[in-house]
Amino acid sequence: MVSASLKQTLASYVGAENVMDAEADKHSYSYDAAVLDPVLPSVVVRPTEMEAVGKIVKLCNDNGLPLTVRGAGTNLSGGTIPSKGGVVLLTNALDKIIEINEEDMYAVVQTGTITAKFANAVAAKGLFYPPDPGSQAASTLGGNVAENAGGLRGLKYGVTKDYVMGVNFFDNEGNYCKSGSKTVKCVTGLNIPQLMVGSEGTLSVMSEFILKLVPPPQASKAMMAIFPDVMTASRSVSAIIAAKVVPCTLEFMDNFTIGAVEGFAKVGLPTDAGSLLLIEVDGHPAQVAEDAAKVEKICQDNGCVRLQVAKDAVERNKVWEARRAALSSLARLRPTTVLEDATVPRSKIPAMMEELAKIAKEFKLTIGTFGHAGDGNLHPTILCDRRDKEEFHRVEKGVDAIFAAALALDGTLSGEHGIGLAKSKYMEKETNRASVLFSKRIKAAVDPKNILNPGKILGE
Repeated sequence: MVSASLKQTLASYVGAENVMDAEADKHSYSYDAAVLDPVLPSVVVRPTEMEAVGKIVKLCNDNGLPLTVRGAGTNLSGGTIPSKGGVVLLTNALDKIIEINEEDMYAVVQTGTITAKFANAVAAKGLFYPPDPGSQAASTLGGNVAENAGGLRGLKYGVTKDYVMGVNFFDNEGNYCKSGSKTVKCVTGLNIPQLMVGSEGTLSVMSEFILKLVPPPQASKAMMAIFPDVMTASRSVSAIIAAKVVPCTLEFMDNFTIGAVEGFAKVGLPTDAGSLLLIEVDGHPAQVAEDAAKVEKICQDNGCVRLQVAKDAVERNKVWEARRAALSSLARLRPTTVLEDATVPRSKIPAMMEELAKIAKEFKLTIGTFGHAGDGNLHPTILCDRRDKEEFHRVEKGVDAIFAAALALDGTLSGEHGIGLAKSKYMEKETNRASVLFSKRIKAAVDPKNILNPGKILGE
């Protein structure tokens, strides 16, 4: 698909050592974290200077070559699978933190910057970048913006889109475009930065971001509330929010997940618990004390059998070590892990948990559920073996049923994982035909040759 002469041209842009077309290299970039069939690209390109990116995009557009941008490949919906082959553009060398402005509280960073590296650099300046996707140790800011990534702190602090002040990018013809501003307020022209957030590489190749920073909280308190069953924990979530308390983090685990985490991480979780909530409140010390007391009382009033408050940073870290180990703990139990992120209004969490139990029984599936209960973003995780065709057929039916249930409860297809290839077939069910066609017209206008990550979000 990509001729030898075009590969030579790419090499002139980035150096021969950064143009990879060996079979092993192509296989390495043919898949991401989604459970989908891999697709081999024709060539993988790794620019080390931003100027080369525009040239690569223009070359692809001029020659009708599909172009898929890839950061760390932690995507969970197939957004970085090169579904039409073509060129994969790696951003991991474009990782400069250009500016951290302490006075005006913003940062300018390149797309390939690792999320945790950036957050730590910001923290060293006495500031705070709240978005914290579970993959933050590996994921890049470009991927976070492309997927509108969330994380454990989304309930109180919002998700990636809430911190994007500006996006600079290359259009389909390789032209460098600027949008947004370093100012707190900016209403100049169309809101292009927010159009790029969540676009999954289908509208442009993003290069730099202006990101909002905030002051860090002065104090925090973490606690673990243990419940006899899923429903009492779910009701406690609704009661906490109804009491006008907004924790920094309000996470959930069912019994199956608790057992998996304790078996793997051994952090002292009660394996006999029906479910548990991991809760953290933060802010001014007086407010933290008041909110923590309210949360404790609400949990006790709603059937909590035991509540443990972290006494120090060591115990606090154990609480969050347990939550961050949920996916890896479940994944070790079976060869294939199908992680979803069906999201419902908080008040519908009990109903959604009931539906998940029904789906597991109907399709004979093993499902462990954890997630961001405070914002209704649940992660039902199906454990299976994809090599067993009969079992995986039941898994596919179960996934269909999970999204049907979420939509029936006024929920959404994705709280933070994006649409990609995995969920494009459901788009009309959440929106409608006119909405999908409107989005397709936007895509056709800015990318008439359909070279930018074709097939994602809207399908073919």
